[in-house]
Amino acid sequence: MQLRNQVEWALHCCGILAGVPDDRYLPTKALAEFHGVPKEYLSKALQALSQAGLVESTLGPSGGYRLARPPEAISFLDIVEAVEGKASTFVCTNIRFNNPCVPTDDCAAASRPCAIARVMWEADKAWRDRLKATTLADLGKTLVTDLDEATRDRIADWVQTHS
Repeated sequence: MQLRNQVEWALHCCGILAGVPDDRYLPTKALAEFHGVPKEYLSKALQALSQAGLVESTLGPSGGYRLARPPEAISFLDIVEAVEGKASTFVCTNIRFNNPCVPTDDCAAASRPCAIARVMWEADKAWRDRLKATTLADLGKTLVTDLDEATRDRIADWVQTHS
């Protein structure tokens, strides 16, 4: 499984937007420059987040994006599903029925998912459960230990200057 680049971009942007004051917005151009990604493609990810109700936007000279909910109310799964959709990462097409050794009249086998599909769906659920359990607020706590104070201060100053 490989997620689109826009998922990574959306996660990083939401992490930055968590630091935007309630009365301000951060422009797409600033977010694109901060992360070194194309503004046009980033706009699509931000629009998906907006449609999912995770961020809100405004137009005009002081326009841009900010979180629509508190960081503790937005999970990584919310962001991933806003960009990628809610469909399972595994789609079973029942190729097992192409096997010439499996009886075609085995109703019991036909009525239940195969072992491979069950394992893949369980893995998808575990992955989604982990993403659902991690919020943007959790990310903020992690960054306090991952980034030195000077870097955190530079990022906070940048957010203040650009929002």
